[in-house]
Amino acid sequence: MLRLSALLLLVLFAIPTGSNAPADSSPYQSPGTKKMAALLVKIFNEQDWQTDPNKDAVRAKYFENQLNSHPPYEKEIQIRKAIADCLLRAGDSAGSVEQLERIRSLSREKGTPLDPDFDKQVRDALAISYLRVGEQENCIAMHGQESCIFPLKGSGIHKMTRGAEGAVREFTAALEKNPKDLKSRWLLNIAYMALGRYPQDVPRQWLIPPNTFDSDADIGLFKDIAANASILTNGHSGGVAMEDFDGDGLLDLIVSGSGPLDQIRYFHNDGNGYFSDRTKESGLTGEVGGLNIVAADYNNDGHPDLLILRGGWWGEHGKYPMSLMRSNGNGTFDDVTEEAGLMSLHPTQTAAWADFDGDGWLDLFVGHEQQGKESHPSQLFHNNHDGTFTEVGAANKIADLGFVKGVAWGDFNNDGRPDLYISRKSQPNILFRNDGPKDKKNPQADRWQFTDVTEQAGVTEPLQSFPTFFFDYDNDGWPDIFVGGYWFDKFDDIAAFQMKKFYKAETPRLYHNNHNGTFTDVSKVMRLDRAIIPMGASFGDLDNDGWLDIYLGTGDPAYEALLPNRMFRNNEGKNFQDITTSGGFGELQKGHGIAFGDLSNNGQEDVFEVIGGALPGDNYPSVLFRNPGHPQNRWITLQLEGVQTNRAAFGARICVTTLNGKNKRRIYRTVGYGSSFGGNPIRQHIGLGPATGVEEIEVTWPVSKSTQHFNHIAVDQAFHIVEGKNELTPIPLKTFTLAPSAASHGHSMEMK
Repeated sequence: MLRLSALLLLVLFAIPTGSNAPADSSPYQSPGTKKMAALLVKIFNEQDWQTDPNKDAVRAKYFENQLNSHPPYEKEIQIRKAIADCLLRAGDSAGSVEQLERIRSLSREKGTPLDPDFDKQVRDALAISYLRVGEQENCIAMHGQESCIFPLKGSGIHKMTRGAEGAVREFTAALEKNPKDLKSRWLLNIAYMALGRYPQDVPRQWLIPPNTFDSDADIGLFKDIAANASILTNGHSGGVAMEDFDGDGLLDLIVSGSGPLDQIRYFHNDGNGYFSDRTKESGLTGEVGGLNIVAADYNNDGHPDLLILRGGWWGEHGKYPMSLMRSNGNGTFDDVTEEAGLMSLHPTQTAAWADFDGDGWLDLFVGHEQQGKESHPSQLFHNNHDGTFTEVGAANKIADLGFVKGVAWGDFNNDGRPDLYISRKSQPNILFRNDGPKDKKNPQADRWQFTDVTEQAGVTEPLQSFPTFFFDYDNDGWPDIFVGGYWFDKFDDIAAFQMKKFYKAETPRLYHNNHNGTFTDVSKVMRLDRAIIPMGASFGDLDNDGWLDIYLGTGDPAYEALLPNRMFRNNEGKNFQDITTSGGFGELQKGHGIAFGDLSNNGQEDVFEVIGGALPGDNYPSVLFRNPGHPQNRWITLQLEGVQTNRAAFGARICVTTLNGKNKRRIYRTVGYGSSFGGNPIRQHIGLGPATGVEEIEVTWPVSKSTQHFNHIAVDQAFHIVEGKNELTPIPLKTFTLAPSAASHGHSMEMK
């Protein structure tokens, strides 16, 4: 059998992964980062090319070599089909088309019709390969503001038509064979959109009417201005952290990609509407891979640090370490994973920070993917206050948790201690209530009481889960739970869902907090049961009305899983309105890490989303949706700083009482407890609706148990609040327009 060699590695590096391989040198790179970079490449090189999901290009070469022996016809077409499958997954869609068309020509030359089942496999693979050719030649190579935004129109229509034309031809043939093939019907309509021929040219019997995709409300168009703002990415599924990493008052972006050689990227907010790539200057060179990123200030120095999570979904090939990147406060980072005591080799993409024992320092829970013979217990790391951590999950009996896909901290019973919610694959979810130390007189982090209250709380479903978070959707001061379902029976389910037909796919759950330790599933009542296979998820306030909205990044590793990401507007806590198409949020490519934040300091939250799939060839540019503005509503931004509480103020509760004439209203937020697959800033942007002023800001601190009150504050301002210091300090923020000269022209997405 062919073994992995340096020559074949060169083939791998040629795959579009969203980055180049690690550079040989960097203006700044700490010893820990250099050591981690070498380890990551070593682990990748040692993976078996025959089974590693990231090495399809190598497997394609292996099968191509088999053709040199001139195999008989029956074997040759099987080999060519295997080559086509590998090439498609590796990103060479045109090469896949070539192999599949060659199978058909060989059949004609031999005068031997293909076996019906094999013929269907070839046709299905050709349809997807052609569709992907169209996406690569248009949506990526000539990327514009409307590329792959559903429903396709304007600059989203393909100029290079061979891909979409081939897809129309093959999907039509599939439907002629089986008119009930809903997957082909759905993708046929998309292919016609790509050609600018929808709906008029779609055969009537297969047309999905345009009004099927109408939104419930219109919030204004959020244009994708990522490329116009110089955020040039072309990567895989990954995470995002939106924070001010150099202390200049501007929110930056750090983006990861799940490919094992994908370089993490640092986009610095330059304060003029554009971003600059500071990856090399940041000391992040060599930090590759990472399906998710979680930010926090673990050492209480006032600078947000990063945790990069690796190996999720890869099973036996997912034994990669996570990286703890300590921020130096000037836009540079050091890898301190080993010295912090966090070095371990487990597949994961989910973790969350919280001060579970109330000692004023953030601790870390990491959920691992444990299945079959693979032993990967989850971990709870207690912060030792000296830059190191001690694992206490096993001692506290919250380690053997199975296949964990999402974790979130939140104080569901408002007792000041963060509780832990776990979403899992193929098992009931778990809610652990934090009951404090077992010995109240001698509290020890490794003798803590986490009580499983899942059954009595009523939050076990769905049994196939992924992203999750605590948030207060109805502003009653009690955190509710969102958890996304992640399962579908077959690809027809995706089409059936989009066409509003019966489907079997799992849907999300929204659990309303009943204030008594129990929750009620209100998903259907709140109309949040209208999404399937969400991966990325986050929340924010798009129109500053004071109600938290939800954005879901959808998809599955297969190319067939082409469905729009979905945005839901919170309609005053009464229900959620689907505003996907009216707002321009319906990106068709795979959606992952999501962050809501005010990138231009103008009081309006923009939305950044990491786009791209898990397969080596499923790369795509990420999106930045610029908020068009909602001047009818006011806002306030609060940067909290803990003293007895952890410095980043995770767990601090905020209640803002607004005035609108004689009408008073309370709006609640909690600092730090974000989504398991989202990266919102730590500072709190709070929409106030049409308020004329703020009567009171109330902040409750979880460690000191103190409450601060600030009265009669003007709106549309940012303030700094320090625990125990009764001063509301204004923060001067530079305001500007994102991508001020952004036009709908195309951009090449070739990586530097």
